[in-house]
Amino acid sequence: MRRSSRARMSDDPYLDPFRPAFERRARRARDLKAHLARGHVSLADFASGHEYYGLHRRNDAWVLTEWAPNATTLFLVGPFSDWQERPELALTRLNEKGDWQITLPLDALHHEQLYRLRIHWHGGSADRIPAWARRTVQDPTTHIFSAQVWQPDEPYTWQHAARREPADALLIYEAHVGMALEREGVGTFDEFREQILPRIVKAGYNTLQLMALMEHPYYGSFGYHVSSFFALSSRFGTPEAFKALVDAAHAAGLRVIMDLVHSHAVRNEIEGLGRYDGTRYQFFHEGPRGEHQAWDSLCFDYAKPEVLHFLLSNCRYWLDEYRLDGFRFDGITSMLYHDHGLGTAFTTYDQYFDSGVDDDALSYLALANEIVHQVNPHAITIAEDMSGMPGLGATLDEGGCHFDARLAMGLPDMWFRITDEVRDEDWSVSHIWHELTNRRSDESTISYVESHDQALVGGKSFVFQLIDSAMYDAMGKEDQSMAVDRGMALHKMARLATLATSDLGYLNFMGNEFGHPEWVDFPREGNAWSYHHARRLWHLRDDPSLRYHHLADFDEVMINQVGRDEAFALNLPQRLAIREADKVLAFARGDLYFILNFHPTQSFTDYDLEVIPGRYALVFDSDEPRFGGHARVQPGQVFQTQTTTADHLRHHCLRLYLPCRTALVLRKT
Repeated sequence: MRRSSRARMSDDPYLDPFRPAFERRARRARDLKAHLARGHVSLADFASGHEYYGLHRRNDAWVLTEWAPNATTLFLVGPFSDWQERPELALTRLNEKGDWQITLPLDALHHEQLYRLRIHWHGGSADRIPAWARRTVQDPTTHIFSAQVWQPDEPYTWQHAARREPADALLIYEAHVGMALEREGVGTFDEFREQILPRIVKAGYNTLQLMALMEHPYYGSFGYHVSSFFALSSRFGTPEAFKALVDAAHAAGLRVIMDLVHSHAVRNEIEGLGRYDGTRYQFFHEGPRGEHQAWDSLCFDYAKPEVLHFLLSNCRYWLDEYRLDGFRFDGITSMLYHDHGLGTAFTTYDQYFDSGVDDDALSYLALANEIVHQVNPHAITIAEDMSGMPGLGATLDEGGCHFDARLAMGLPDMWFRITDEVRDEDWSVSHIWHELTNRRSDESTISYVESHDQALVGGKSFVFQLIDSAMYDAMGKEDQSMAVDRGMALHKMARLATLATSDLGYLNFMGNEFGHPEWVDFPREGNAWSYHHARRLWHLRDDPSLRYHHLADFDEVMINQVGRDEAFALNLPQRLAIREADKVLAFARGDLYFILNFHPTQSFTDYDLEVIPGRYALVFDSDEPRFGGHARVQPGQVFQTQTTTADHLRHHCLRLYLPCRTALVLRKT
């Protein structure tokens, strides 16, 4: 990981009163680690439950093992038994823990055959998809899910090694395979690999973050109501097709990370874990604590060893089976607090250490990160936490969770708020700078203007908030629209400022780089099951008569010339000037200099900016014609500092022309 000189959490004096709490958390996680790893080579060795549970081909037999402690009888059912219980297909209970197992000859099952478990308990019985199933499919007519035997004659042969070098600056392209295509319907892994991956590579991003990979029964959940944690969502294609996508991404130099949803699970019972063995509390907390009312889902019991075995093995499984390069852990805030952080304003450090914190979840996250980094020392783990919990990036020994980074979730809130609620002439550039650079010195962060969250139904994409209805009739290159001019200018400036001040990395949701309009909405009853907003309109980006390609071209230059510059990885942004009256913000990062004039109407001639003496070349500016601008800055300029004297001191200044709503990028030569 770059910037190894990052401060330690112990350097924060405001945390001094809470040192005992961190010591207790460290001790708790170490004790749990020792308990779980007992009898194993390492914690990562413990987290290999996926090699024991589930359906496996063992030499000359099939072996199915599942954990169902409250069950009285289990049967394997499928077309091979006419979906009826048969004595020879009954599982045997192995131990008091509640493991059940059946061994069958090889000819009893075959590739692509469907199956389920019929589980009996005192007072009832029902069909269940095995909790450790690696493949599930949905019947297109009945919409019922079943597990599927997956043992192709020719398993996938990997062609390219995964990324194993330490992480530099992460330039993350967040994507959803199903909605990545322009056609109305569900896209596939193969289509994404052939049609979308080349766009991402050309755009300069070096990390692909994929959503909705874990099986989820309701497509409209955006993949966050998971039912089968070890099953790749079959609606996008086969495991081999996904491996081919990962392989192709690795060949192109991209890392591939996925959204890992361990914060909750779907309520569904047949295709999910709800009442799997007849009880609500097998995997989840009993009573109200086991239910997330806001998300209509179930909450895991992170204190139960069998649940930890399930979830920690799930972390390792996705790394082992699909050679992924890390995870974005979804919904961390919901895990960390008993009230899930709902409606809580985190204003004091005390709130991070009181009785509202779920210590079991903290210990789980610490061990999950340890396992991920044991299996792949260069894997990336990113926490989605909006509470600001200190210590997420600290090591286990410091009482932390050892995430590599957290999402800077306050930044999109800032950009959407000021563009919607504050008049342009009232913007505070000092507030913008504070929000862009406000992060703990002991942690890494991922900055972004918008992710998928902002454009979910009920919201808007950033460009749509800026331009609104003018997007429908004024995005042609010949159209004249003040709303479009303003929106495009601020869209570029916000992204450049966010990328250029970012820490470990920067994130963009697919299509937003070219200003994808409107919102995201998956097919549901409320929209007559339409896919109209569950796709990406690539023709807008590709049409030379429209302005969208200007935004995409700017993003490509920005990512390749700023995000991939050595200065991005090796230096932190250094403020040069904040001038509220002028709405001018200037800062340096290595040998790159960024000067942004946010003023809505005022342009400045011969604007003085004090810098290190020398020559400065204009790399690009946001007002260039190729970016849909007005060509107010002459390209290719090289500026020489001029010496002035003030208060008996010599100052070296650049004198620049700064058009309103324009950003300049200079390089010291």
